[in-house]
Amino acid sequence: MEEMVMENIFLLVLVTLLSVVQNAFFAQKVEKECKAHDGKTPAFERLSCANRNCMDAYPTFLAVMWCAGICLSQAPAAFAGIVYLVARQKYFVGYMGQTCQSTPGFLFGKRVLFFLSLMCVVGILNYLLVMYGSSDYKEYIQTITKAASTLLLIP
Repeated sequence: MEEMVMENIFLLVLVTLLSVVQNAFFAQKVEKECKAHDGKTPAFERLSCANRNCMDAYPTFLAVMWCAGICLSQAPAAFAGIVYLVARQKYFVGYMGQTCQSTPGFLFGKRVLFFLSLMCVVGILNYLLVMYGSSDYKEYIQTITKAASTLLLIP
């Protein structure tokens, strides 16, 4: 039984661990900038703000990624999670330059979070249809979601 559970969440676990490593990278960048200039530079302020913004959105990202992966389909949710991590990296690096350079990463991340939220809602609706309407559309929905997840790569 444990192997079956692990098989259903393995990709989600990997993306979660990657996100933890990314958070550590962001924190290390902020700490390095703080120690280099005693935390009084505009660069430190930008890095600190970018780190706070990323951390504010982090619980939402984890919740919708796990909900989408468990309620609907693990592979598209994990793929969207990796795309979100790339967008968050783009946002953070953009913030290191000028704040206006972070906008594309922010908008891209927002789109990924919307996709994951939509996957959650569809998964929950399908579950309710199975429980109360005896209609299961999970296979059709999973096929559509797998195809739609690749559309996240379009800028």
